[in-house]
Amino acid sequence: MTIDIGNLFESLPEDISKEVFSEIIQGENIRIERIISKGHSSPEAGWYDQDDNEWVIVLKGEAKLSFENNDDVHLVSGSHLNIPAHTKHKVTWTKPNTETIWLAVHYK
Repeated sequence: MTIDIGNLFESLPEDISKEVFSEIIQGENIRIERIISKGHSSPEAGWYDQDDNEWVIVLKGEAKLSFENNDDVHLVSGSHLNIPAHTKHKVTWTKPNTETIWLAVHYK
């Protein structure tokens, strides 16, 4: 077994013209990734409708999520939420002048 050590705030790419998704670990029933946004949002049309549950935490920055049932959530550093599988949602805003660093845990 290999022990991997990392830091979620290091190795930030210089070019964040597109959101950056970095897989940290993947197992049979779980996937953990770091997401870096900077003024990004989901496409206007459509919703994320994922087969897995997703727990997210904003480690740095701010973001707003919208759910198909018209609920909106504003996340700041330290905010986290659980999105059950097939809950339609999208990111409507991330802070434009600084990186928003997310940790997303996708699980069965």
